[in-house]
This record gives sequence, structure tokens and C-alpha cells, in this order.
Amino acid sequence: MDLTHHRHEFLQNGLRREELASDPYEQFNMWFKQAEQAGVIEPSAMSLATANGVDVTLRTVLLKYFDQQGFVFFTNYNSKKAKQIEANPNVALLFPWLAIERQVKISGRVERVSMIESVKYFASRPKESQLGAWASQQSSHISSRQVLLSQFEAMKNKFKQGDIPLPDFWGGYRVIPTSIEFWQGRENRLHDRFVYDLSEGQWNINRLAP
Repeated sequence: MDLTHHRHEFLQNGLRREELASDPYEQFNMWFKQAEQAGVIEPSAMSLATANGVDVTLRTVLLKYFDQQGFVFFTNYNSKKAKQIEANPNVALLFPWLAIERQVKISGRVERVSMIESVKYFASRPKESQLGAWASQQSSHISSRQVLLSQFEAMKNKFKQGDIPLPDFWGGYRVIPTSIEFWQGRENRLHDRFVYDLSEGQWNINRLAP
């Protein structure tokens, strides 16, 4: 399929240096709220890129919370993404809010969150999601969906009494940024791009050519 003539002009907004917050987390919080208000579907969905020196892998995960320490998501510690993170903690995130002609690109390093954080988040999940974490050996080969459903039913029976504990193979990661770029689409592909780079504990802001 030839897509060379498939074009869309970005005409909604511009972005100026004086509009940016001095702190990238504050800027992200503002854009995230605007994405929610604009009705962007699942604004917390972010592409996570990992690599282990041989393979580069990209998938969508959900941001669960962020603060001045970084951006947190949860997963199975035996998954492919987790194994790549253990081999190489350098990752990238992308929030593709194209409905409002914006993207946020983040580069940084990953570390595991504390056990307390993982337990707290796991306890907040619906019971079915908790059971799903136990049932799925994420990224492993399975012969059919029925196998997965059977494992789910087995976990439902195993934990039918009382609270469901946190699996020892499941928890959170925090992406600690070294750079955060805010991208605003503009006409004629002359997009507005501003990047916050961390240097000696300070965030420096620069405009990038599109």
C-alpha cells in the first residue's frame, strides 16, 4: 500500500518557550490533564521501548502514577520487558496524544519500586486483575487461550478465601528521566519541539528543530 499521499496538517496549537513550566513534571501534569479533558482515549497509555543489546522491543503499557521521582508502571518480573530491563536499564517512553497533535517523549533509566509500593498498588486492583497476574506467565508460549482460562480458574479457586497476595514475580518499575521532550504538531511539518535535559540536578530547556 502506497501511503505517500496520506497527509494531515497539524493546525490546532503552537508551543512557545514562555508557555513552558520550568519543571518538566509540572509541564507533563498540565498536558496530561489537557489530554484527559480533550477526551483522548487512554491518555495513560505509553509506548515502552527496551533493548538488551540484541533485540529492541516496543509495547504499550499503562502509566499508573508519576511524581518528582519518575514515571511508574507495573508488570510481571519474568516478562520479556523485565528481562531486557535487567540486562539494560536504559529505556524510552512515548505518549502519542495525536488526537490533540501532541507527543511526549521520555528517555531515562529504570529501577524497581519498593515492595511497599507494589503491595499498595496490587491491593488497589480489581480482584479479577489480581487473579490475572497470578494466572499469566507473561511472554511465555501457551498452546491455546483455554490454557490461560484454566489457569485463571485454578487461581480463582486457590484464592477464594481472603485477600489475594502480591505475587513475588510481579511489581512496579520507575522510569527516572534524563530527558523529556514535548512535541506540538504544526503546519508544514514545522513542529514545535522543546526538550528538558537533566544536567547536574538541573533541568535545561532547549528548542529542537523539527
